[in-house]
Amino acid sequence: MNLGRMSKPETNPGAAEPIRDCPFCRIAAGAAPAQIVFQDEEIVAFRDIHPQAPTHILLIPRRHIDSLGVANSEDAVVLGRLMLAAAQIARQERPADGFRVVINTGAGAGQSVFHLHLHLLGGRRMAWPPG
Repeated sequence: MNLGRMSKPETNPGAAEPIRDCPFCRIAAGAAPAQIVFQDEEIVAFRDIHPQAPTHILLIPRRHIDSLGVANSEDAVVLGRLMLAAAQIARQERPADGFRVVINTGAGAGQSVFHLHLHLLGGRRMAWPPG
């Protein structure tokens, strides 16, 4: 999702409370619009508004975690659930010729929204190396 270059908000990486100015916290809380494709008590998945492939879905934990770089052992369950949800959504979406799951961590790696999120991409040929 490209919301322009957003500055990293002042947060507690393990915050249980949503971060007011975080667009993904707002989506998870139902306070911002999104085309939701999956949700449960811990995860929300929605279509990217600027897709980079025919299938481009973002998966986020409802609980704010800035990035994979600050995740810790307490986040292991939700990290695993994110991966399993990505596989489940890919089975439902059936992107041609497979899919890719990407996690950008830090501005230099392309993270523009500082709320941990996975990109589920498919439906077109993916080049290697990426970037």
